[in-house]
Amino acid sequence: MAFTFFFRDSHSIEQALKYFLPIVNGYRKIRIWDAGCAMGPEPYTFAIMLAERMGYFAFKNVEIDASDIDETDTFGKIITDGIYPESELTRIPKDIFNKYFTKSERDGYFRINDNILSRIRFQKHDLLELKPFSDNYNMVICKNVLLHFQPKERIEVIKMFHSVLAPQGLFLTEQTQQVPEEISYLFKKIAADANVYQKA
Repeated sequence: MAFTFFFRDSHSIEQALKYFLPIVNGYRKIRIWDAGCAMGPEPYTFAIMLAERMGYFAFKNVEIDASDIDETDTFGKIITDGIYPESELTRIPKDIFNKYFTKSERDGYFRINDNILSRIRFQKHDLLELKPFSDNYNMVICKNVLLHFQPKERIEVIKMFHSVLAPQGLFLTEQTQQVPEEISYLFKKIAADANVYQKA
């Protein structure tokens, strides 16, 4: 499980989108895998930032698979419901918060709007099994997860990500991680100040 919060490391997402949007421009289906999504702040942040740049109708073509090992069997319901306590939403810019969140029936909680909610599907998945549940992704996001793996495990997981990426697909990871030298031939780094890689 990765610990994360809404709008964490938005700079890296901005950098990824700068390269991602021209690649998928005009696609009828845009597929993204957020591997290690925890309770959902990361895929929802990415979806919101993507929606802001794509517009309502183009964003309808986006499908985001959000996965985590979810040992407590709680993430799926939280992500599917899209309801979070106000205390977890304080980092979201006010204009974005007002646009994409509404008060829930539960006091002190807010719900993500349906346009964003409908684009994300949760899957329970253990990365170390090396069995992807789908393929042909235009982007794979895996942040704050790889650092918990042993070096050999990290290599195998990144090789799996490469195998499920479509041509020109992007891989986004956290600033503290690099694609290991042993498999550097699989990707080329395309952003100077963020770990955004393109499938070679």
